[in-house]
Amino acid sequence: MSSIKSKLFDICITHVNKRISSYKDEIETIKESVESNDKSTDEDDDSGNGKLLNDLEKNAQYLSDASKMLDVIKLINPKTIHQNIVLGSLIKTDTTNFYIATSIGKVDVDNEAYYIISKSSPIGQLLLNKTVGDSIAFNENRYKILEVK
Repeated sequence: MSSIKSKLFDICITHVNKRISSYKDEIETIKESVESNDKSTDEDDDSGNGKLLNDLEKNAQYLSDASKMLDVIKLINPKTIHQNIVLGSLIKTDTTNFYIATSIGKVDVDNEAYYIISKSSPIGQLLLNKTVGDSIAFNENRYKILEVK
């Protein structure tokens, strides 16, 4: 199960790094557009730049959020075995497998489905600090915790 944790951890790192790279690329594209607009238009036509600057601000915020997400993921040591559910825990319930890291959703690893969720998500909040034998109820479903790693 620890190799599964390492694979899930790697999926999280790859996912967030791709997002960071994508936001950086988008920011560069917007900056280039703003610069070319500045060169090609007169002072009266700033409406195009206004939208671009708004997009720039949004992408800068997304980049900041993704960087913070990466910082959180880097706190995880996939080799650590947990008794209670915390950031980095792999949880097997009677119906579903969860990995507490960041909000990615469903992934398949070694032909088994895992839901990579944030500890601040509604179900993540319910799972935090629980242990083997505990149960939680979420969206009219009950989950009995069978294993925590």
